[in-house]
Amino acid sequence: MKRVVVTGIGMINSLGLDKESSFKAIVDGQCGIKSISLFDTEKHSVKIAGEITDFDPTTVMNPKEVKKADRFIQLGLVAAKEAMADANFDSFDAERFGISSASGIGGLPTIEKHSVINHTRGPRRISPFFIPSALINMLGGFVSIEHGIKGPNLSSVTACAAGTHAICEAYKTIALGGADKMLVVGAESAISETGVGGFAAMKALSTRNDEPLKASRPFDRDRDGFVMGEGAGSLILEVYEDAVARGAHIYGELVGFGESGDANHITTPTLDGPLRAMKAALRMAGDVKIDYINAHGTSTAANDKNETAAIKESFGASVPAISSTKGQVGHCLGAAGAIEAVVCLMAMRDGIIPPTINQENYDDDCTLDYTPNVAKKAELNCVMSNSFGFGGTNGTVIFKKVN
Repeated sequence: MKRVVVTGIGMINSLGLDKESSFKAIVDGQCGIKSISLFDTEKHSVKIAGEITDFDPTTVMNPKEVKKADRFIQLGLVAAKEAMADANFDSFDAERFGISSASGIGGLPTIEKHSVINHTRGPRRISPFFIPSALINMLGGFVSIEHGIKGPNLSSVTACAAGTHAICEAYKTIALGGADKMLVVGAESAISETGVGGFAAMKALSTRNDEPLKASRPFDRDRDGFVMGEGAGSLILEVYEDAVARGAHIYGELVGFGESGDANHITTPTLDGPLRAMKAALRMAGDVKIDYINAHGTSTAANDKNETAAIKESFGASVPAISSTKGQVGHCLGAAGAIEAVVCLMAMRDGIIPPTINQENYDDDCTLDYTPNVAKKAELNCVMSNSFGFGGTNGTVIFKKVN
């Protein structure tokens, strides 16, 4: 089987418009959750989110083209552009370079907007750009056009596991000879009236509106739900020998991944599903010692308790260091897995474990060391990232340093 390595990364979230500034803010324990400005929240019970407030889409798109792409696509273009620049290709075979994109919901704000237009002004007023600007796979479409990438163009739509599954799909494509290089990009921007209102109706979101910086509290006793975030993460995967031959910087090798389904409930997780995903990734990775887990850690009672139990059963007495960075940037849904994979690779690069902020009160169901509130220096040679989604879909990836 071909060895697959990561040679470029990019990231945008509520703490920064690029990977370096946002990672530094995450490690420093800063929080990007704030009052929502994208719509009027007066009638909403939830008024906070991990919103990106200083983003200008014309930095990545011609002003005339902006209306043709939903915000999630615009954010994905930012992360993909950074990852491509980071990979530093002199040239590449376009037909042997593919894309694996991901989003959980895609162009929800655009769908919402045009539904209102249809209802109030009639179908003749719907924009001809509506459909192509909202489709999830158009993320990969726009990115492929921007960078001239002509290989396989795939899209994962598996709720909050989509970003992680996009990484898995990219690996499979390279390992089976379908491409030599793959650009992974996961993006999400569902902070809209319908998006926030829908999750709030499920009682899934925190209503700590008066304390946005304290609202996302992974593994803390006083958590009251997750906080929606938006953003994008991107990774360049390529064959190890090709990366070495061109002198590329290698962030890490993707040595293991695991995928599973709960077959239990559309929103309530099981112990079995996440456990099997982690065990499958560990089996594939072989004889490795995991030094750090970036947990799914959503700040919901159901996930945090369940994931803790699955980690305990998977690792026994040798549980690695753990943290959830959703306290800092919120839950970016389908983009979360891609963003958190980038965080893992940067943590391994810099030898530091990002903190789980707002973990202040002990929870009887969450009894592991989640790196509360303050980052820790550590030698990280092998890292794991978990992502679990509605519908009982699970994904785990493992990256290892290449010596």
